[in-house]
Amino acid sequence: MKKLTTSVLFVVLSSSFLVANAQQRKDSDTIKTQNIGEIVVTGALGIKKKADAITNAQQVVGAKELNQASSPSAVQALTGKVSGLQIIQTDNSVSASSRIVIRGNKSISGDNQALVVIDNVISTAAVLSQLAPEVIESVNVIKGSQGAALYGQQGVNGVIIVTTKRGSKSEKIQFTLSSSIEMSQAFMFPKVQTRYGKGYPDSQVFNGGDVDYNGTTYVPWENTSWGPAYDAPGIGGQMVPSGLPQADGSFVMEKYAPVKNHFSKFFKNGVIMQNGLTVTAGGSDSYATLSINRLENNFVVEGDQLKQNSFLLKAGKKLDKLRIDGTLNYISRITNQTSAGLYSDILQMPTMNDIRKYRNTGVDGFLSAYTTNPYYQIENNRIDTNRDYLSGILALQYDFNKHINLSYTGNLSITNSRQDSHNNGFVSTRVYENSGTILDGGTLQDYNANSNFDSYYMNRTISTRNYYGDLMLNFNYDLTNDLNLKLNIGNNIQDNYQTARAMGGTGLNYAGWYDIRNVNNPILPGDSVGGNAVDGLGFDNGTYRSRIIAAFANLDLAFKDYLFLNSTFRLEESSVLSTNFNGQNHNKTYPYYSFGVSFIPTKAFEGLKGGVLSYMKIAPSYTRVGNTSAVPVYATTNVGIAPSGYPFPNLPGYGINTAQTFRSVQPEFMTTTDLNVQLGFLNDRITLEGSIYQTDTDNLITNVGASNASGLASLRSNFGKARMKGVEIDLGVTPIKTQDFTWNFRASYAQSRTKVVDLPGGVDEVALFVPSATVGIGVFAVKGSDLQTLKATTFKRDDQGRIIVGADGVPLQNTTMTSMGRITPDYTLTFNTSFKYKSFTLSGTMDFRKGGKFASMAKSTLTFSGLTDDTNFDRENGYVVPNSVQLVNGAYVANTTPVNGAANYSAAAAYWSSTSLQRLGEPMVLDATAFKVREISLTYDIPKSVLSSTFVNSFTVGLYARNPFFIYAKENRNYSDPETSGSSGNGAGIAYTGQYPSQRSFGINLKATF
Repeated sequence: MKKLTTSVLFVVLSSSFLVANAQQRKDSDTIKTQNIGEIVVTGALGIKKKADAITNAQQVVGAKELNQASSPSAVQALTGKVSGLQIIQTDNSVSASSRIVIRGNKSISGDNQALVVIDNVISTAAVLSQLAPEVIESVNVIKGSQGAALYGQQGVNGVIIVTTKRGSKSEKIQFTLSSSIEMSQAFMFPKVQTRYGKGYPDSQVFNGGDVDYNGTTYVPWENTSWGPAYDAPGIGGQMVPSGLPQADGSFVMEKYAPVKNHFSKFFKNGVIMQNGLTVTAGGSDSYATLSINRLENNFVVEGDQLKQNSFLLKAGKKLDKLRIDGTLNYISRITNQTSAGLYSDILQMPTMNDIRKYRNTGVDGFLSAYTTNPYYQIENNRIDTNRDYLSGILALQYDFNKHINLSYTGNLSITNSRQDSHNNGFVSTRVYENSGTILDGGTLQDYNANSNFDSYYMNRTISTRNYYGDLMLNFNYDLTNDLNLKLNIGNNIQDNYQTARAMGGTGLNYAGWYDIRNVNNPILPGDSVGGNAVDGLGFDNGTYRSRIIAAFANLDLAFKDYLFLNSTFRLEESSVLSTNFNGQNHNKTYPYYSFGVSFIPTKAFEGLKGGVLSYMKIAPSYTRVGNTSAVPVYATTNVGIAPSGYPFPNLPGYGINTAQTFRSVQPEFMTTTDLNVQLGFLNDRITLEGSIYQTDTDNLITNVGASNASGLASLRSNFGKARMKGVEIDLGVTPIKTQDFTWNFRASYAQSRTKVVDLPGGVDEVALFVPSATVGIGVFAVKGSDLQTLKATTFKRDDQGRIIVGADGVPLQNTTMTSMGRITPDYTLTFNTSFKYKSFTLSGTMDFRKGGKFASMAKSTLTFSGLTDDTNFDRENGYVVPNSVQLVNGAYVANTTPVNGAANYSAAAAYWSSTSLQRLGEPMVLDATAFKVREISLTYDIPKSVLSSTFVNSFTVGLYARNPFFIYAKENRNYSDPETSGSSGNGAGIAYTGQYPSQRSFGINLKATF
């Protein structure tokens, strides 16, 4: 991959300047570009401002950009379109979920995800991901803290403000029909060696004796590729028995040769269908919109499906001085899927196997004795989720006069989610006969003691009820002919209530009956980890309530339309910081504030504005806000727990919670300084915007170990400091704009790094995410280094970086973890372009991520299986670790000893498939560099002259592709997508084998209005 640097932006800017300048002089440039300073943007709390008056970095994505590739998810539709916005998939199954971060992480243990606001009320990323993109009018991404300060602690990580569409003012009813159908497919499968096939040295298979192939044995039911070479005499290219014996003792016969793209054989082509109907009507003082959408996703994994129905009703009416607006949104989402953990079994499959031949062979007839048949898992391991979301918004505004009005925005949202998961388990009962192998006379469990697994049933129900309300008194006065004042004074109340109930257990008495009454070994309600042990999804039984009450003020001053001042103040009280002692509740109130200035020199000094420079804006800001997301509900008062296993009948239990939160814990205070500069050239045909920012976080909230004398294991409190620095550059160019042809181009550069400045005495690092104690990998916040640092156990090396091996030729390993680098990239580049010629529009979105590290668990699995390129050596001659040394007579000398002290196949295979190598973290760490083409679309608008004699007002047909093309760093042989993560929290950077391969889609969409 060619190296891309920031000089790309300079080259693009220079060339675009020349093209646009030359085209600007032509008479054919007949279309005026909109003045960037006059665009009206919806900001925090629904306050609308001209772009001139905005004192921080914001970026608006319109409906056309969101819908250019018919993405079924509004979150994924934003990918690659906003500088500094990072969207990481934490689940790429049929019910995909994402982590949304703006400008990187600021908190160690708190939530670093952006706040989502839909139609001026706080919502969630989950709701946004389920919102049909076609009902969205615009998305304003507030990147600067000053623009989000009115939301207090909830806006500390930036805000995504979503505005859904309203009806038109036309009294004529208008209908809009939209429909799309697409084919999706899994791609970017790991690149593996195709030199050696199935088998393992020194294994016994046939009763009559086994053939030796240069030191190894062909084993029909082996899950690894430590067998003969595919060109080995006597077996290469021959039909051989494969897998476990079938019911009659026979075998599935397969050719001993690599199957092309053998991983892909398991995945089918998926189909995604979207259909929508929107009806709008209105008048001079009213409007109404009804939008109905249907989404169906038949996933690339057989049997996995998603069905979603969405209803959005918006209406408004002006009654003299009173304006009423209402929104009702209902989303019903049903998913049926299997466990993504089956992909780990697929990754171990030797390249000679076509997995489709084992569809109906069950577990004891599968291609391997050591993995579970994925088709069996599809049939017997299922998760069904029904999720209903209902949201009602009422907005009232009363105008006392033209200067003063009172507004209220209230929202009540209810979510109910029911999840049923079951696994029918497996118990081997079939006795193998007539196969002529060592299996005869026994069961699979006799051969592999881990082949059986328990059946279980789990039910989880989570219900939430959230209230959000803003009451604002708004003033708008011209104090003088040159000075305008706008003041908003208000109150915000939030009340969030959630109940979680779980029940279930292991051992189904009767197959196929999924009910708590059919469970033989129920999990007790107090056992919070019971569900994790069964299906990894938790086992929560509790009721939680949290509230936020705040008073706020927003002041905007405008002088002569070229100098603007914005100041915000919020006095906030959050129940998570409340404590109860001495029989009284003690609440804590904290002030948050911000200041920002926007200066337009091209309006203040007309001489600056000429043929080249058409616009200039300079906007510095300062913000101080808090963050309490690292403090769970009731943490400050929870001193007792029910120990695991309690209560027993008539014997309740109670114990001291050894992981407590300090009663006087305070918010993490984040102080941000931000400078935003915006330039427009050639009547804004070229725009250039840059931001530089720094955020200092004091009072970091995290857990640290406590003295044993205290009786505590850990204490959560305010410890340490962090500092974030970053820069963003956005370039927009319209090189050509005529009556028939328009070319738009946008590029951006973003860089952000957060370092841990200080931690409590004696603490050098805090673990953010360690997936398992037996896997030498983890994400840590390291003092003096990056907030998200990937650490791993490593090979021991000498001062020249050479691997040190023992007398047996096996590399020595460090028992402590070593820093492998930061998770965050060096920088990211995004590119968006569109070409419009008459009725045709061609558009595309792509991005490039340079640097950073991530860990791929898939590579570890593939290494164990003998499938990585590292294992493609002359195995019959053993394996000598390259660039390795041994300590001889006190000095390091070049090593010539093969691993395990023997120059043969058996010793080499034993090393590469060893448990110690699987648990070594260093080989899993890879370069996270990636180039991705996110979207390509081609649309055709049928000319109005063609439709003039019909009842159709407009008709558009389009072809599109999403994620058609990816390129990863050379060392990442498609093992994992660097942007996937096994954690939805701050431990992003570790990709599990439970993440399916990336998927791409190709489709067609139609849209008609009449």
